[in-house]
This record gives sequence, structure tokens and C-alpha cells, in this order.
Amino acid sequence: MTGTSARITRDGDVLHVSGALVRAHVAALWAQRPADAAGVRRIDLTGVERIDSAGLALVSLLASAAGPALVIEGQPPGYRELQAAYRLGPSLDFARD
Repeated sequence: MTGTSARITRDGDVLHVSGALVRAHVAALWAQRPADAAGVRRIDLTGVERIDSAGLALVSLLASAAGPALVIEGQPPGYRELQAAYRLGPSLDFARD
């Protein structure tokens, strides 16, 4: 497998995500993710090498726990296509028609 294991760290009101955010690595993150995303204002994906649907699901879960004022920074390879395929808005909520 290529890519480095994914990692999530919290620095104040920012969650930094790095590595390959793919199914093989995401499973370990479910238990390691910050237990409480409340108060998070930004999710920084600039360190993510690539993302698949499992990775997007994890980021979406974190985004929904953080609340409506969230900003997501960075678009790793595959992110935009997955976001469109699942019809998710900029903060990973369901886009309305």
C-alpha cells in the first residue's frame, strides 16, 4: 500500500488531518479521532495525500459534530469528486437542490 497512515491532531479549534485518508487507515482513526469535535472551527486537509469514501465519511462525521460554522481547508486528490458524488456541500452537509 502506498501513502502514509492517516493521522488527526487537534490544535485549539483546528483539526489537522494528514496522510492517506483511505479505508485501510481510516478504521484505526475511528477509535483515535478526537472524542469531541465540539468547538472545532476548521478541519485542515492540506496534509492529506489522498482520500476515498471511507475517509470522506470520517471527515463528514467530524464536520457534523463540529457544527455549522465549520471551514474545511484543502482538497486532496479525490475529494472534489467524492463530494460531488455524494452531493455534499462545502461543509460536508447534504446539498439542497
